[in-house]
Amino acid sequence: MKASHKILPFILVLGIAVTALPGCNSVKGGSKPAGGSASADAKPDTGTHPNEPAVTFKDLQGKDVTLDSLRGKVVLVNFWATWCDPCRAEIPDLIAFQNKYSAQGFTVLGVAMDEEGKSVVDPFVQKEQFDVNGQNRTMNYPIVLGDDDIAAQFGGMLGYPTSWFISRDGRMMKHVIGGITADELEKEIRSLL
Repeated sequence: MKASHKILPFILVLGIAVTALPGCNSVKGGSKPAGGSASADAKPDTGTHPNEPAVTFKDLQGKDVTLDSLRGKVVLVNFWATWCDPCRAEIPDLIAFQNKYSAQGFTVLGVAMDEEGKSVVDPFVQKEQFDVNGQNRTMNYPIVLGDDDIAAQFGGMLGYPTSWFISRDGRMMKHVIGGITADELEKEIRSLL
């Protein structure tokens, strides 16, 4: 068998594995049901994203927000979109953990990837209510606007939600593709605090 014939089945299997990842696997629109998460640890000594990207976001008021300005906190950078059902499903847990751990130095940084930008994201953040422990709550953590250039600084996106856990000293510690369960969130947050 020629070498090229051995590569084709690998490429087909790889393609199937990528499309089977949970979450919204289209980064431009539409969504697929959530089904868990795929994660990969980014160990600083491997050269894979050892430090947070030197990226500057714009918040919903047009002000600059850098990851460096959050140094000293444990940060969950959560790439999401208003149209993404798995993203919406994990928002109540993100709100709850922002409430529970913010005083201990934790924050979520929600990176909204909607193509329409602020015109869609701002009304969603202001008005959308989520059931958090039996109470209706709006998003309580910082929201910034993202785009393909920003996503590329995090290694690109296969779909949403996609999250990175960043340590207090700016090291990218864990990468999660797809929705994060409450148990997984709490375990990672507590391990970094």
